[in-house]
Amino acid sequence: MIEVPDSFRAMPRWWHGGTAWLDRLPRLADDVCRRLRLTVDGPARHGSNALVLPVRRDGLPYALRLSPPDDHDLAAQVTALQFWAGRGTVLLHEADPAVGAMLLERLDVDRSPAALPLPEAVPILARVMRRLAVDPPEDVPTTRSWLRSGAERFAREWAELDRPLPGRLLAGVREAIENLLTEPGEDRAVNADLHYDQVLGGAREPWLVVDPVLARGDIEYDLARILWSRLDEMTDRAVHDHLRTVITEADLRPDRARAWVIFRAADYLFWGLRHGLTEDPPRCRRLLELFLPRPVP
Repeated sequence: MIEVPDSFRAMPRWWHGGTAWLDRLPRLADDVCRRLRLTVDGPARHGSNALVLPVRRDGLPYALRLSPPDDHDLAAQVTALQFWAGRGTVLLHEADPAVGAMLLERLDVDRSPAALPLPEAVPILARVMRRLAVDPPEDVPTTRSWLRSGAERFAREWAELDRPLPGRLLAGVREAIENLLTEPGEDRAVNADLHYDQVLGGAREPWLVVDPVLARGDIEYDLARILWSRLDEMTDRAVHDHLRTVITEADLRPDRARAWVIFRAADYLFWGLRHGLTEDPPRCRRLLELFLPRPVP
């Protein structure tokens, strides 16, 4: 049987939900492998919610992803992978949501944009963003609905969180939302959770997304995450340079891309403060200061 890594047990995911599933995981993995005729052939890897085992069947390499079957994201992940069907994403071969199992294409877990210098990593994510921008399905969340939600709740959250931004920044955020809602955007498939750690090296395509979140609308929706997730490595000038790189590589409208950075930075700032995050909210504030006009002396 496999051993559950201590680092996986230490994930915040289990602090409140308990470890009962983790305790069952070795037996569960053994049962799934036996049923699907899989042989584990390497050490387990994990993110915050799922364990991934390198496995083989009939001599061919795969990856077995196991997560709690009550994970509300699981069905959506299966739907997203089935929708993109390997275009810019890892291939899904089999899924058993009842036990939280997905049999996936084996990717190179040691090759990721997260390990590359930013001038190499940023264009990769930008090209992946555009690669996923195909005709969207109908029955998925829209980026416009998220904009409307922000327009309705940001002022209230700002007050409830004891005004974590200067009033001028909140006004700038609301103006950016209004501009995004007023002007027509794209209507394409969107990965609403695009960041460096969720892109791995592949054989069919150089870079493939794992765990995509499927939405429709403006593909710039999660552009801000490309910036804030490695913001500590960037000078102020580099932030603008990397944004221009994404705009060029993903063929985006500059004003709309900047407005989406403003919206997402504010959205994640408020979310992070409500959930007790300490590192990302200051990064989001920095983005807002960089992209919203400063008062004239």
